[in-house]
Amino acid sequence: QVQLVESGGGLVQAGGSLRLSCVASGSIFSINAMGWYRQTPGKQRELVAAIPSGGSTNYADSVKGRVTISRDNAKNTVYLQMNSLKPEDTAVYYCYARITTMTPYKIPYDYWGQGTQVTVSS
Repeated sequence: QVQLVESGGGLVQAGGSLRLSCVASGSIFSINAMGWYRQTPGKQRELVAAIPSGGSTNYADSVKGRVTISRDNAKNTVYLQMNSLKPEDTAVYYCYARITTMTPYKIPYDYWGQGTQVTVSS
């Protein structure tokens, strides 16, 4: 019943910026954590940034200092502000959320968005 809808991906030049957004909707009881992962074809999906409900943040070493994750709990939305982008940041970015649904069990479960393409040109 839960859906994650991403937006904000696109094509930018190296050194540019993008802001990704992800909105969770459906029969949501609570959102325990949200985050962003990225994946290049043939490569392992990796964590970019995560933010639990308590407000702390975690960043991959490769992006730390260049990206900021934030969360609007009232809107069930997570953002990823990316600055000083590099060609190595090119990937499909996936929104992640650990969500407790209202039905049937109120048990936390992991959900994923459809992915949004980020391409950084040299």
